[in-house]
Parts: sequence; structure tokens; C-alpha cells
Amino acid sequence: MPIKQIVVACGLLAGLSACGQTTGEQALLGGSVGAVGGAVVGANPLASAAVGAGGNVLYCEVNPGRCN
Repeated sequence: MPIKQIVVACGLLAGLSACGQTTGEQALLGGSVGAVGGAVVGANPLASAAVGAGGNVLYCEVNPGRCN
């Protein structure tokens, strides 16, 4: 994987920490970052969106002080 894709993927993963105030916002933000990240690295954007949405909601549930 070229270094450009690694840097972009890391930046997108950092974007997951943006979270959102509600569970819907958390899923939307995580899904958006996941879809873009998946498209950048050549993965399936729909599957990446699902993983991003689930990951962001889970992160915010486990670390509520970092998301609100």
C-alpha cells in the first residue's frame, strides 16, 4: 500500500473521534468517514461505511466523555 493511502486512512480514522451528540449523528459521521476511507484504499465503500458507523457508535458508548 502506498504511503499516501496510509496517511489518508490514518487521517480518516482520526476523524471517527469527531463522534456526534446523538447515536444517529455518531453513526452518520462514522459511516461517512468509513465510506470515504474505503473508497480511498480500494475497499467496498458500503462495507466500510457499516464498519465506520458501528465503530464510531461503539467508541462513543465506551468513551462518552470524549464524544460529547
